[in-house]
Amino acid sequence: MDEKWRPQFHFTPEKNWMNDPNGLVFFEGEWHLFYQYNPHGIGWGHMSWGHAVSRDLVRWGHLPVAIPEENGVMAFSGSAVVDWKNTGRFGKDGGGGAPPLVAIYTGHRVDGSNQSQFIASSTDRGRTWERFAGNPVLDEKLANFRDPKVCWDEKRGRWVMVVAVCEERKVRFYKSSDLKKWELMSEFGPAGSVEGVWECPDLFELAVEGEKPRTGGGIARKWVLVVSVSGGGPTGGNGVQYFVGEFDGERFVADDAGGPGSERGKVLWVDQGADFYAPQSWSDVPEADGRRVAIAWMVNGRYAGAVPTSPWRSAMTLPRELTLRKTDRGVVRLFQEPVKELEALRGEKIEIKKGAIEGVNMQLFDKSVKGELLEIAAKFRAGGVGAEKFGINVRVGANGEKTVIGYDTASGKMFIDRRKAGEVGFHQEFGSVHEAAIEMRDGMLSMRVFVDRSSVEVFANDGEAAMTELILPDPGSIGVEVWGESFGTLVEGMEVWRLKSVWR
Repeated sequence: MDEKWRPQFHFTPEKNWMNDPNGLVFFEGEWHLFYQYNPHGIGWGHMSWGHAVSRDLVRWGHLPVAIPEENGVMAFSGSAVVDWKNTGRFGKDGGGGAPPLVAIYTGHRVDGSNQSQFIASSTDRGRTWERFAGNPVLDEKLANFRDPKVCWDEKRGRWVMVVAVCEERKVRFYKSSDLKKWELMSEFGPAGSVEGVWECPDLFELAVEGEKPRTGGGIARKWVLVVSVSGGGPTGGNGVQYFVGEFDGERFVADDAGGPGSERGKVLWVDQGADFYAPQSWSDVPEADGRRVAIAWMVNGRYAGAVPTSPWRSAMTLPRELTLRKTDRGVVRLFQEPVKELEALRGEKIEIKKGAIEGVNMQLFDKSVKGELLEIAAKFRAGGVGAEKFGINVRVGANGEKTVIGYDTASGKMFIDRRKAGEVGFHQEFGSVHEAAIEMRDGMLSMRVFVDRSSVEVFANDGEAAMTELILPDPGSIGVEVWGESFGTLVEGMEVWRLKSVWR
């Protein structure tokens, strides 16, 4: 798979259209990635569940379509679980063998009249699926009621579903003992960003790193509710917001920040770049692993159908580990960093010594630091007096092409400027500048940058802020350089790895 702009370490279908990740579940050593897929063309339509599996979250094996469109009903987004207790009685021989996988997804009538929740099961490690004869299992007679995320509530011995009531800017919580009959418990919303319709919710609990609960022992824990919004995102198009709070098994209540350092009313974005949407986290990750791992669709809905790639369209982000930590302001926030398995792609490592901008660029030139597949870790110290900007340019070409990754000390924002990042003319809003608020730490900012053939993903200050952006540079634009507006700017240290292609 060596076509122009074909990602070399981000997941893509071999051909045709792809959008939201679906049904992320871990079972018997395999990470399952299902996704919205059109088996018949490169544009959106005939939504079905495509399927791939991986043992390392890096290299993926492509499998046949799992759940196709059928009888005028498309298979829209949803989730999957391992029914360890065989509560739905889908297991072989009454559950005596391996537990079944159960997919919970939205059945979308092609005439747009109804969206309701369906289930399908598999007893052969997800290779084949059988729809439940009693579908739909949840029908509220709504046209926009979709994207169920299901998890097991161990404390209460039942299943919980969170599903979007899109146009009302709400999510609803349901409970079930068998995945077949569902009872409404509560609603959450409208809240946060409400400009676009709500979609693709996710719900999970995480430990707050380094925090102990007010009473008792152990580590403090919080619930995270993730909601994608079709408009009003951080760059003006779609985006993904999240809420931190408490879930008592029936109702989610978002935290009221209050007090010193209050950020009440502030929308919290998972990623502040243009091209991050509909993330979902894997279910049933073994307790010994202990991570919450998620992946998202890497594009913006404003131009998703116009991106000039062929014979495929769309890619997924890198898989990311999600954690909760307290920021310097004392508020609990979501942090994210690429999964450690990606280190297997590292080839030659190049170390750049501490220095001023000019000296660091001389080292980059002398050591021939360039390429279309790179991981870059750099730490900058602001210099000079007053406001200044600094950063890294990647995919730099002799023709003036470059993707600018920078930080503005005056505004306290990281930014990506792709106005000269290559092909931008296919959509009027593609060639633009996007920003993410992030405070420096002790006068320094760290950046971890992943560069692929058609994207950059930037993680600042250990994942406190993230930005994901598509780029479409000329294949010959492979240069790397640092820059700064003040002679006092220092690069405290820099490491660069040449990355391998997963296709080879």
